[in-house]
Amino acid sequence: MLDVLTIGRIGVDIYPLQVATPLADVETFGRFLGGSPTNVAVAAARLGLRAGVITRTGADAFAGYVHKALRGYGVDDSHVHPVDGLPTPVTFCEIFPPDHFPLWFYRTPTAPDLQIRPEELDLDAIAAARVFWLTGTGLCQRPSRDAHAAALAAREGRPHTVLDLDYRPMFWSDPRAATAAVAEALPRVTAAVGNLDEVEVAVGTRDPDRAADLLLERGPRLAVVKLGPEGVLARTATECVRVPPVPVEVVNGLGAGDAFGGALCLGLLRGWPLERTLRFANAAGAIVASRLACSAAMPDYAETAALARDVPPLPAPSTPALGGEDR
Repeated sequence: MLDVLTIGRIGVDIYPLQVATPLADVETFGRFLGGSPTNVAVAAARLGLRAGVITRTGADAFAGYVHKALRGYGVDDSHVHPVDGLPTPVTFCEIFPPDHFPLWFYRTPTAPDLQIRPEELDLDAIAAARVFWLTGTGLCQRPSRDAHAAALAAREGRPHTVLDLDYRPMFWSDPRAATAAVAEALPRVTAAVGNLDEVEVAVGTRDPDRAADLLLERGPRLAVVKLGPEGVLARTATECVRVPPVPVEVVNGLGAGDAFGGALCLGLLRGWPLERTLRFANAAGAIVASRLACSAAMPDYAETAALARDVPPLPAPSTPALGGEDR
């Protein structure tokens, strides 16, 4: 049984090694494992959890890199398979700190991770995972959308089933299609996570308190609204918590949300109070925002706890994490 099992986007991030430089003028690039749910699995593994990802690659040379990178981070790749006829996606970005990081996704007309089919899923593994993490992007095309529906049916609303709203406008023909797809998924998850842009698409408002209330009304028991430089807000039926951001010098903000997600999974599984969980997740996100890469930048528990300060030492795990201790 995995602690965290994610499903959806994977690819190769080709990031410039020159900051504040237009892509046309960049001379050297770094190659990194990418894709939001993949990064969440890496973040969880770096924190000592047993993590895996369900996704698809092309049947190409980059697929070999993806598998090698996943194993190197201690992430179970047994649910990662190739799709003939499609390349493993690559993503380019520009890096203009502190808040401008445009992305170019090479995923047209479709991507292998959008070709996951319901009949290919290991529903027992999905049902058994202590956290199952899916994203809004996985709902943008069929058959991936049908596979996500089958996975949610296998979960039967058990905790912790987390929907990362993850709205990327270039993947949708119309924002209203994303709103409708998310509306179908929300009653079947136990937690929803998104930034202000994403909650606006999901529930029609950028007001964080109202957005959190509307998310809860649609079914989740926990709503988390990320406020960027204003911190994060989380609400349950009985509790509302708002915590400030951790101040850092931002280098690349693209992976911060995924680091936050992996840390959120840890807090949920440890049964931490909501405020402690959010402070820990904020610290993880801040560490990654201060670095260039996404997956390669994910912090371990000790580093995150040191920045969060009020998080207790991690007890020795009863079962070794996948991939051993060296991460």
